[in-house]
Amino acid sequence: MVWIPIRYIRYMTRKALYVAGWLILAAVFWFCSPHMPGRQGSGDYTVVFYNVENLYDVFDDPAVNDNEFLPGSKKSWTKERYSKKLSELATVLVATGDRNLPVLIGLGEVENRKVVEELAVTGGLRKGKYGVVHEDSPDGRGIDVALMYRQDFFRLLGHQVVPVILPERNRATTRDILHVWGNAPGGEEMHLFINHWPSRSGGVQQTERDRIAAARILKGKTDSLYSVNPEIKIIVMGDLNDTPPDRSLQEVLGAVHPERKDGAKLVNLMYPAHLRGEGSYYYRGSYDMLDNMIVSTGLMGKEGLSVKNGEGYVFIRDFMTFTNPQGHKVPNRTYVGDRYTGGISDHYPVYFTLTYLRNIK
Repeated sequence: MVWIPIRYIRYMTRKALYVAGWLILAAVFWFCSPHMPGRQGSGDYTVVFYNVENLYDVFDDPAVNDNEFLPGSKKSWTKERYSKKLSELATVLVATGDRNLPVLIGLGEVENRKVVEELAVTGGLRKGKYGVVHEDSPDGRGIDVALMYRQDFFRLLGHQVVPVILPERNRATTRDILHVWGNAPGGEEMHLFINHWPSRSGGVQQTERDRIAAARILKGKTDSLYSVNPEIKIIVMGDLNDTPPDRSLQEVLGAVHPERKDGAKLVNLMYPAHLRGEGSYYYRGSYDMLDNMIVSTGLMGKEGLSVKNGEGYVFIRDFMTFTNPQGHKVPNRTYVGDRYTGGISDHYPVYFTLTYLRNIK
């Protein structure tokens, strides 16, 4: 047996406690600092939403109707095509972050958690060490929404699904809204809502009531948060299948143009781009701003995290586009019907930048 003096044990115990204390203080400072490593030089943080157009794996899931996207189907979906799509989606998402990776990425049209986890470690995205939040929705084709978040920016506290009950139906038959909450640097509480509202298939006017129903459900959630804290930080993102001036967004949800934010609770950051004639989706000769980025007025320049320049943008690069016979540059989609075209997505991503106007006291 080796004999160790008691005073030496006490010394080492005090030393261990001293080191542990400094490590804890360093960790707190690291997380709370608004200028953590890996950020754009001015402390900017990119937030993106991307409808990735039917990101399915190649395996049959008996619980959903994924028959279109299986080897041997009319679309001839294969492992090679799936891997190519993952790689190109990752290239787009990395590019949206300019000098650094986006901190929050909302996704639409993903089949399951597995495809999101595989995207999160594809190409340059692997460096982001993204966490994933996903829940299965009751959508008939088995497509869902999801969130990828950089764990060095966003500390996840919880999430829930918000079912969207459509008119004259007593159950949800479309994508759930994904509500995620956590803390950003500086300890600011942040609530995220990732959406994919009912489509326009069947006619814009004929399907409007379904999107209005989704807007009312979402408004109930955001109003509840506002009643507790009028300065709450909320981000609503998604393929809403309506444009900023449409009734569901402007009238029901109450998401206004950034220049008209006085007295409002929510601001649609894509409104300015929409008025410039820009869009995230192209259909029959026109561009529509169907993908929207909406924030609470608490993120519009009062304190702490705020939207840089007060608006959002459509992300477009030549490698993502296809020039159609009319000479228009449009999103280069993966399929046209059952014909494989090898593109990335039929939507462009939308994004905005968060920054710190001043440090939180």
